[in-house]
Amino acid sequence: MSGHDHLSLCLCDLITWLQMKRKARRAQDGCPSVAFFHPYCNAGGGGERVLWCALRALQNRYRDISFVVYTGDQGVTAEQILDGARRRFNIRLPRPVKFVFLKHRLLVEASVYPHFTLLGQSIGSVFLGWEALTEFVPDLYVDSMGYAFTLPVFRYLGGCHVGSYVHYPTISTDMLSVVRQRNPRFNNADYISSNPVLSAIKVIYYCAFALLYGLAGSCSDVVMVNSTWTLGHILALWRAPNRTSVVYPPCDVQSFLDIPLKGEEEDEEDRKRRSVVSVGQFRPEKDHRLQIRAFRKLLDKKGADPGGRESARLVLIGGCRNQEDEDRVLMLRGLCQELGVADRVEFKLNIPFEELKKELTDATVGLHTMWNEHFGIGVVECMAAGTVILAHKSGGPKLDIVVPYEGGPTGFLADEEDSYADAMERILSMTPAARLEIRRRARASVARFSDQEFEASFLSAMEPLMGTLER
Repeated sequence: MSGHDHLSLCLCDLITWLQMKRKARRAQDGCPSVAFFHPYCNAGGGGERVLWCALRALQNRYRDISFVVYTGDQGVTAEQILDGARRRFNIRLPRPVKFVFLKHRLLVEASVYPHFTLLGQSIGSVFLGWEALTEFVPDLYVDSMGYAFTLPVFRYLGGCHVGSYVHYPTISTDMLSVVRQRNPRFNNADYISSNPVLSAIKVIYYCAFALLYGLAGSCSDVVMVNSTWTLGHILALWRAPNRTSVVYPPCDVQSFLDIPLKGEEEDEEDRKRRSVVSVGQFRPEKDHRLQIRAFRKLLDKKGADPGGRESARLVLIGGCRNQEDEDRVLMLRGLCQELGVADRVEFKLNIPFEELKKELTDATVGLHTMWNEHFGIGVVECMAAGTVILAHKSGGPKLDIVVPYEGGPTGFLADEEDSYADAMERILSMTPAARLEIRRRARASVARFSDQEFEASFLSAMEPLMGTLER
């Protein structure tokens, strides 16, 4: 018997074994099951909010189906995870879900792969997906964190129908163009961008990886993406237009919309109109350096105004996940010292939600500088809070969020230091009445990103998959 025949027999045996496990589980549970792959479900980001809102919507609609979450969070219980979702997002599930605790989440950690990180994490996700499948064989599998290489594992070995919610493509045509143009960015080191040979090798690597990524993603029966920007890249790579739709992520806009939008009183002008607030984790791609440099240019423009420099302030609000983020904050503080704006820039780290709401509602300008942000939940929150948003002219903010509404602008866009400084000066120079008109329009526009809108769109996209379940 040839090696190929042995391999075929082994695969057949594996598939048969997995099918038997599913049948045994169905006999025990008495109902079909839907499993979500979310190794970091106990985190507190926008991706986790999508997971809990999706589960809540499905549980409310389908009461005779069980739901499972594959997680790599160790040292916590199911009750602690659900309590975290309640505390962070104010989301309560109608009934409990089962958690399958995976032991090898380290396989998808970027720190494990200092080189060829994308490939290493993707191969690691295949093994992590296999661990998940052997622990619990569902009827329907949904990847809600962007691990596309798990899709063929569950489809072809597990015999599952599969769906995916894509927050951000693992690789994009923009990443390829950065390397081709030898442009140094946070995902393209200087030593590579300065070397034509290394740049050529990286282009070949990216192209090969993009092909594999597209093949893996094309296994998905239903594809949901979080923005128009993500949609363009996924259509180009996965080539499944008939199965792909945009489902905007659920943003907690109501918490901000519940706060009455007040007009700017003239006696408050000196306090409010010069406050610029940025919200975002202290990660390299958020480009806080650009914010600080642009703010310095704004101060230079306003230096001649009476009290102009003394009253302007920039507030950088964000989370620090680890020591690397804390070191980055120290570097940003050093940049403030170097530019002579340390007395005008305030850092607020890991602050409570109530303090975040107060900072946003007291500010006039909401600042965002990330290039090609896939969506931009922070941008939506700033608009809902009543700030005049100034976002990067790319990605989700440009295509989906800071777009005209009811015939008028909802905010401003910029893409480099001078245009940011000019836009901030323009916003701060507007009359309170003119700003109030933009703020009202922006607030009305963000209703399309509410929890209710997400649930309706998500359930509509999932309906073909849910219809495959045998009850």
